[in-house]
Amino acid sequence: MFQNYIIEQLAASGWLVGESAHYDKERALYPEDLIAFVQQSQPEGWQKFCKTYGEQPERHLLDGAVRQLKRSEGGTLWLLRNQIEDRGHRLKVASFKPDHDLNPELLARYQANRLRVVPELVYSPHGYDGRIDLTLFLNGIPVATLELKSCFKQSLENAKKQYREDRLPKTNGRDEPLLSFRRGALVHFAVNQFEVAMTTKLAGDSTFFLPFNQGTHEGGAGNDQPLSVNGEEGIATGYLWQEILQPDNFLRILSRYLHLEVKVEEDELGRQNKKETMIFPRYHQWKVVQNLLATVAQEGAGQKYLVQHSAGSGKSNSIAWLTHQLASLYLDKGEKLFNSVIVITDRTVLDSQLQETIAQFDHADGVVSRINREEGDGSKSAQLTEALASGTPIIIVTIQTFPHVLKAIQESTTLKGSRFAVVADEAHSSQTGSTARQLREVLMAEQLDVEEELSGEDVMNMTLAARGGSQNISYFAFTATRRVKRWSCLAAQRTRRCRLAQITNPSHCMFTPCVRRSRRVLSSTCSRTTPITSLPTNSP
Repeated sequence: MFQNYIIEQLAASGWLVGESAHYDKERALYPEDLIAFVQQSQPEGWQKFCKTYGEQPERHLLDGAVRQLKRSEGGTLWLLRNQIEDRGHRLKVASFKPDHDLNPELLARYQANRLRVVPELVYSPHGYDGRIDLTLFLNGIPVATLELKSCFKQSLENAKKQYREDRLPKTNGRDEPLLSFRRGALVHFAVNQFEVAMTTKLAGDSTFFLPFNQGTHEGGAGNDQPLSVNGEEGIATGYLWQEILQPDNFLRILSRYLHLEVKVEEDELGRQNKKETMIFPRYHQWKVVQNLLATVAQEGAGQKYLVQHSAGSGKSNSIAWLTHQLASLYLDKGEKLFNSVIVITDRTVLDSQLQETIAQFDHADGVVSRINREEGDGSKSAQLTEALASGTPIIIVTIQTFPHVLKAIQESTTLKGSRFAVVADEAHSSQTGSTARQLREVLMAEQLDVEEELSGEDVMNMTLAARGGSQNISYFAFTATRRVKRWSCLAAQRTRRCRLAQITNPSHCMFTPCVRRSRRVLSSTCSRTTPITSLPTNSP
């Protein structure tokens, strides 16, 4: 049976298996796990909490969690990343993996997390007897649901239809806490043996699903059928429980990828409407970011990577996720790999999206610095010098500023030995006139005609050609086109090696190394469990 097979696979990877009878329908919690996590991970805090409440501290803990879940600015994701605050007590309900292993207490808290799968969950407190095939919990808090269909009996569309018609966020006008947006489960998967689809908001007939597939070797939609092992046919959607729901990977998605996108739109009458969207990474986004992180952690600074990420497939989010995680990537000894991550973009939408996304992961001030005349004090050069010298984790610059960035890094005595990551979004603007002349001077490009137009790729190529490579700078370029010419300099003679990651819609992911202008495809797709030996699939 398809359902039992998935449960067995999850249990083998470390998930606990629960029962619907232990679920609290009114609170939409699995109480024993929340209580056990707090008691095990924060014994001193729990003892103080018990002294405050005396009788039934467990009930007060559960009620405190519900208050945060129901709060207009709270919800499941907020609570997982923050804490229960009650009468001066602050109790974490989840602990995510620290950036390094130097703090044993944080590692012990991370290991105390309890992931649980509950089959056939009767979830409604309002008398509706619907059962969800699989419901996933982190420390008693619901994070995901799965509706399964056997492809031999029903299609994936039947699972989507079930969500739209039978998994409604309200029953007779009353909220279903498990299925309510923000307050309940964060993502809902429709699954069969061949394909997966997902949604982060149940809204009846208006529920919108995105494909959650790997893509095929030929670059098409869907998934390839895996090879048989020991005479048994593999399941094409096995990556869902083998990779995405693998405990470390799933906890990392909850901590470093999932985020609430908030947009304020104004109608013709000037009235503002707030639109909230819960963003869960699609498979190709998660895969390319994880592969890049694993590779740079293994190879260190000084390499160059090109990512072909087609338009409409979430390139801005992929850049934001990669940037934030590069900024908190540590070596084995607890030393940060990069002193700063420099993002090059001319798109205002990426600037704001990057800052808003990072703000949900990192609450500290000064994490992001945008170098322009409108923000900050002094000239752009002064802002840039200060940001680089102070080790600002993320620095956002325009393509025009990039040559000055590289010049400052290579000529400053205080920055010698510092390591930097440069993440470049595809530049759409061209530079002409006085701007082109100024760039020519910085780039020492005397052979360039004064009136010749400079594209974004010209600036990037000329900058690297003029300044040369550096063992302390890693480059990550994102483009929506298929033209490898854009970063042809990366394969020039002075370049040691670069990698090309092709991301096409819906989720085709290819890695190609290029060495001295010659490119050779070593693996056609990352949808296989062993894409390239030098690109490990495990989380760093």
